[in-house]
Amino acid sequence: MSESSDCLFCKIIAGEIPSSKVYEDESTYAFKDINPKAKVHVLIVPKKHYANAAELAAADPAELAHIVSIAQQIANESFHGAYRLVFNTGLDAGQTVFHVHAHVLTGEKLDE
Repeated sequence: MSESSDCLFCKIIAGEIPSSKVYEDESTYAFKDINPKAKVHVLIVPKKHYANAAELAAADPAELAHIVSIAQQIANESFHGAYRLVFNTGLDAGQTVFHVHAHVLTGEKLDE
């Protein structure tokens, strides 16, 4: 999977669209969601373009595990380690950007 020229998240990763960076390393980028659903709402994306969580899991399970570890790090720093991690996969599940991304929701007690 490579960068997609019309992908919003590929453009954010490339610095073409501004974002509020929370974390970055060689393979992964995390930034604040512009429409937060919790006190802390961060999106974690692999820098390589994969359409959804299933595609990422099949192609690079280590990156998927890395995303989970980054989510834990964000929750440890922002709250007392508790967090919700959500991957929307498919239009009917609410996925609107087809570059896999994990929503990390934390910073407060969350309703079920």
